Amino acid sequence: MKKEKMVIGWREWVQLPDLGIKSIKAKIDTGARTSSLHAFDVETFKRREIEYVRFKVHPKQKDSKFTVKCEARILEYRLVKSSTGHSSERPVIITEIHMLGKAWDIELTLANRDEMGFRMLLGREGMRERLIVDPGKSFYGGQPVKKSLKTTRAIKK
Repeated sequence: MKKEKMVIGWREWVQLPDLGIKSIKAKIDTGARTSSLHAFDVETFKRREIEYVRFKVHPKQKDSKFTVKCEARILEYRLVKSSTGHSSERPVIITEIHMLGKAWDIELTLANRDEMGFRMLLGREGMRERLIVDPGKSFYGGQPVKKSLKTTRAIKK
């Protein structure tokens, strides 16, 4: 029995609850293999001989004041080529994504995307076997509820 795939637009609002991110606009990028999240002040550390990363995120486009502080276990480091052709080694984490009432784990590379149009890219691996992209539409999941968001700290163990 085949699983029914959800249809999404070329951009969607998603949540990353393990990281304390209640709402972030993601560009759906079928040209990118790996998903990427805007991160800055990235620092790695060890806890009980396991490597973690601590970082901050500006989840709102064009807003560098609202900040979410995050921690996650590092899965690995991966050499990633950017859209400009520049390669860099990035930490990779696994976190849960919520979209259109569904939830699943995705791998995210962490990179400074402050100058980019979107703070998050959802790549092919994060969509595989789950999603179909309608490139002519946006926000199948609707717009996020507008309310006061406070700086939060989330830790994924």
